[in-house]
Amino acid sequence: MTAEPLQPNDEITISASALRTLGDQMQRFLLEYRFAMQEVETKLAILREEFLHMHEYNPIEHFSSRVKSVDSLVDKLERRGIDNDFDVIRANVQDIAGVRVTCSFIRDVYRLFDLLTQQDDITVLEVEDYIKEPKPNGYKSLHVIISIPVYLSTGPVEVPVEVQFRTIAMDFWASLEHKIYYKYARQVPSTLLGELKSAAETAAELDQRMERLHVQLHGEPPATTAPIQLNEVRRRTLRI
Repeated sequence: MTAEPLQPNDEITISASALRTLGDQMQRFLLEYRFAMQEVETKLAILREEFLHMHEYNPIEHFSSRVKSVDSLVDKLERRGIDNDFDVIRANVQDIAGVRVTCSFIRDVYRLFDLLTQQDDITVLEVEDYIKEPKPNGYKSLHVIISIPVYLSTGPVEVPVEVQFRTIAMDFWASLEHKIYYKYARQVPSTLLGELKSAAETAAELDQRMERLHVQLHGEPPATTAPIQLNEVRRRTLRI
């Protein structure tokens, strides 16, 4: 006797034990991202403290981090039509873990990018420089996807982490934009979009003015090769 084929309205039942197993597997999967995120946070904390000790200057105003919740991750998988397979998810969703670094000045953004990505256990997977080439709405930030090893009891696992570098002015603008898009459910009136673009230009001008004042007060910082390194990272990324 053959089983009847499933119809569109048929319900698929999953046992409670199977659901618990799936939930446990998902939590373990996300733990890897939490550990990777913590590794990046530790690296940033070391750079901040060492830089303050050596140069009496802190280029990092603050940094924050997050790992996507299970619900948020599942929603993204459904929107993008990605299979619910952990290897497939790891290969196709690279912003599960994220760290946002807010710097004092634009040159600090590139300096920290350089110092982080040159570390031996960091592999750069992707770079998007929205400071050099802002998004149409005026958004500016330096995005990088890195891979970092996490050493588990079962062995090392390479885990991707998205790191965003931005200045205080860029961060303030991005926060305001997020609130506006949320309030209008992403259907923002054109007049407000124009105001946002204008505000982004004002924020960029403020960044430049504050950096000039900083140089007048403290002089030029030690030479950095960050722009060259960024171009080299782009070339390496294209070859991966």
